[in-house]
Amino acid sequence: MMKSFKFEVVAQDKKARVGKLMSPHGAVETPAFLPVATQASVKALDTRDLHEAGVGMILSNTYHLYLRPGADTIAKLGGLHKFMGWDGPILTDSGGFQVFSLGFGIEHEVGKMTKLFSGEISGGLNPGGDQGSTLAVRTKLCKVEEEGPTFQSHLDGSVHFFPPEKSVATQIKLGADFIVALDECTSPLHDYDYTKVSMERSHRWEMRSLLAARDKNMFGVIQGGPFKDLRVASAKFVSEGDFFGVGIGGALVNKKIMREILDWIGPHLDPAKPRHLLGIGAIDDIFEAVERGVDIFDCVTPTRLARAGLLLPNIDVTKAVYKDDPKFAYLHHLFRARELLAYRLATIHNVKFMMNLMADIRQSIMEKRFAKLKQKWVK
Repeated sequence: MMKSFKFEVVAQDKKARVGKLMSPHGAVETPAFLPVATQASVKALDTRDLHEAGVGMILSNTYHLYLRPGADTIAKLGGLHKFMGWDGPILTDSGGFQVFSLGFGIEHEVGKMTKLFSGEISGGLNPGGDQGSTLAVRTKLCKVEEEGPTFQSHLDGSVHFFPPEKSVATQIKLGADFIVALDECTSPLHDYDYTKVSMERSHRWEMRSLLAARDKNMFGVIQGGPFKDLRVASAKFVSEGDFFGVGIGGALVNKKIMREILDWIGPHLDPAKPRHLLGIGAIDDIFEAVERGVDIFDCVTPTRLARAGLLLPNIDVTKAVYKDDPKFAYLHHLFRARELLAYRLATIHNVKFMMNLMADIRQSIMEKRFAKLKQKWVK
């Protein structure tokens, strides 16, 4: 493992912790929220906007970049950093969530939760999150087998075999600082037997990912659905393995069970490794997870809400009440007039809000007052 990659915990308030995640593209203080640059872009923003909002690190989606413009194209152009003009750290996911969303996610008509987890938006399941799907279908577009998943592109219907080795090779071509092992995200509706079979297969895929990674800084992913013994077994597998970090994924079912899962796995996690709760970014969920020792979050929700005129923490700027409001009248007008600037300004607000919130959380941990700050935000 390259010496320039390192994670260290610098302060704690009970289980909540402040850390520093270091890479050749810079250091990121944790707990950190990663805006999602699905297709090498945080929607409506350029990289200067991200820097000015205080963003330290972003996440990009391997599945989408593999399909368009292609990992080889991005590699020829110098990797994701040069391609999108971003000089900070980048984490790429594995495509594992798309395996789920194109497969049982469509069949069961669910996401990671039986309802969309943040509880703030409704709508159909898109493969990977922050964009509309080209194909309006409700049939499975993915088949999962031992050797790996085969999926049908949501763009043009083309068929792709995407085993762990290809997921890793794609992430390496993209040039990410941190990568994620391929896993299968199970449905909240899967029973114990299927979840166990899937978890064990995911562990084999993750070992194959490690072998293919060539000392890249990889996060393994804990699976096991809502079943305590499976979650504990998976936590031990990932934590004791030769992974740089620990990802927490799979079917979290609902907020209560998410908290229980974090309580189950916490005692079995290596305290020296960073912990990433994949795809979660609602304010209350962040506080609950930080309280249980989670370091990193990512989610499309803040940027998606912004494009609907919903400003964090709880302002719908499209409502008529803001027509003459000195602070929000202009943005209200932009949304009503469907001006593109509305999306940019609202997204800047929500991303900056998340960065400020994470900074407040870090400061509260440093000053041993995290519980008091949580009381302010989580009723």
